[in-house]
Amino acid sequence: MLTGPCVFILFILWITMAQIPGQEDKEKTTALKDLLSRIDLDELMKKDEPPLTFPKTLEEFEYAFNEQGRLRHTMTGEAFVFNAREDLHRWNQKRYEALGEIITHYVYELLETKCNLTKEIVPVDATEEEPRSFIYLSADAMSNPAKLLVLIQGGGVVRAGQWARRLIINEDLDSGTQIPFITRAQEEGYSVMVLNPNENHLEVERPAKPAPLPSPEASDEPAEKRERKDDREGKKKRDFYEKYRNPQRESETEQIPIRENSSPEEHVLYVWDHFVSKAAARNVFVVAHSYGGLSLVELMIQRESQVKNRVCAVAMTDSIHNIWHQDASKSIQEWLQQHCRNWVSSPEPLDTPVEPMLSDCPRVSAEASGGL
Repeated sequence: MLTGPCVFILFILWITMAQIPGQEDKEKTTALKDLLSRIDLDELMKKDEPPLTFPKTLEEFEYAFNEQGRLRHTMTGEAFVFNAREDLHRWNQKRYEALGEIITHYVYELLETKCNLTKEIVPVDATEEEPRSFIYLSADAMSNPAKLLVLIQGGGVVRAGQWARRLIINEDLDSGTQIPFITRAQEEGYSVMVLNPNENHLEVERPAKPAPLPSPEASDEPAEKRERKDDREGKKKRDFYEKYRNPQRESETEQIPIRENSSPEEHVLYVWDHFVSKAAARNVFVVAHSYGGLSLVELMIQRESQVKNRVCAVAMTDSIHNIWHQDASKSIQEWLQQHCRNWVSSPEPLDTPVEPMLSDCPRVSAEASGGL
């Protein structure tokens, strides 16, 4: 947001230009550009944004999860406040994302310590040099002969063990993580597989581009003339809006895809082929949230007979799959009608039938207040 003096200067300029009688729009624009060129826009638009460096642990953030699994400030006991700095949305957003990354690793620790799950690298034959991801398995995931529960989260920033980062931060761990599903399943004799469909690439810093060599023609120019020319060209290339919105330049990165796991759909297919299909369980059950439902339908399109032979039931939550856009066969639609339920946000009481949008799995109310 501009400071008071900056707004006043621009307001006066706008009033002045509006009062120039008889000028054409083009002339007004040219005159306004000329006036603005005399102002130090770098100073005018400069924002006092703090450095984009944030704590690396919950303790450094001065937050902790209490006994109820709610995130609270260790000094004040208050819930997380997004707008820690007024009028600095980008900084607040980066701070939120930094906290989210810490929580991601915190949930990993809970999966390993509270749920006794182990991390399994994918691709299974990945080398130390190539990008790789992982899933979580219970100790009996491949050997339990009876029941296997497979958890597939939605899209976005969430990683293994999470349903929704927003709910973890603003509500509690039980609302935003898969831990209650895992512990309940283990109590009832299920083995468990926790998929990680959004870990699709390794992000690395892009090397800086080398400065272009001067052309032979340019070398004949006087140094002072070349400098003035370079200054003019640099100003032309400057993205003024981005400079205002992004005064702190962030390092450019590039993404190296993870082999056979470069998208949620690829990941679900890979885990099916290398883990679920090889598990001993006679009965497989799936819980799929949001984009996870789409990935499951895509799996059915690719492995229809296998899925039908192994999967007994599918519980979807606010699934965004679309049997028409995904070109699901009639036999898949019929199977979904018989073996699947999609719990959706609704003001109706829990499990109340909700009018279906397409002729696939029935939709029932999840109660709006308790949805993911």
